[in-house]
Amino acid sequence: MKLLIVGCEYAGTTTLAHAIDDWMAQAMGSRMRLIHDHWKIPYTVGHPANITEEEEQQFLALSPWLKDNVQRHNLYYHAPRQSSSGDSADKMVIGMHVDDAIYGPHYFGYGGPGEQFDRRDVSRKIEHMIVSYEPETVLVLVQASPEVIARRMEESPRRNGVLQAGDVGYILGRFEEEYEASQIASKITLDTSDSTVESTVAEFVGKMEPYFTPSDRLRMISRRLS
Repeated sequence: MKLLIVGCEYAGTTTLAHAIDDWMAQAMGSRMRLIHDHWKIPYTVGHPANITEEEEQQFLALSPWLKDNVQRHNLYYHAPRQSSSGDSADKMVIGMHVDDAIYGPHYFGYGGPGEQFDRRDVSRKIEHMIVSYEPETVLVLVQASPEVIARRMEESPRRNGVLQAGDVGYILGRFEEEYEASQIASKITLDTSDSTVESTVAEFVGKMEPYFTPSDRLRMISRRLS
């Protein structure tokens, strides 16, 4: 199973990713080797991110040009360059080029229209690699209402979080735009506004039914029989 999970900060992408990993352990008897979740500056390293607060400030102080270079390296390093199959090919990525295309130009001063590394061009290249080498990838858009996002921001503020309160509506809209424009053929949406984690995972499983790979189905059958 290959998943690219995207959505506005506080929509619940990371929480959902780890819940899906738990579901995989129960339903398939296997987990993701890694969950790649490092495309929100300054949280761009580690599994999970182990950057110190001092290092966060150092990263945030970098020029837009240097932030751009770090993120492009991060993107191309994680983009597929060959096909893979079987259980070992399971892959879960949160954000990746979609996060970068939205947050980079809006908050960090790089990748805007007409710039040398316009994120519209970078995203197309990354998606071409995904479609070419990992066509079974499913794009999952995690959504929540602006009111719920704002409440979560107030209740659980994050140190050096990316999203700003006045931008919630705009950023939610940008994620919808990138989702609709994506070249990835297999897509599902999940709304966490009024859902528990458990019910969202159940909805995910139902919507994934057309997209489970033969390896996924075999593992689920073997797990049930055992």
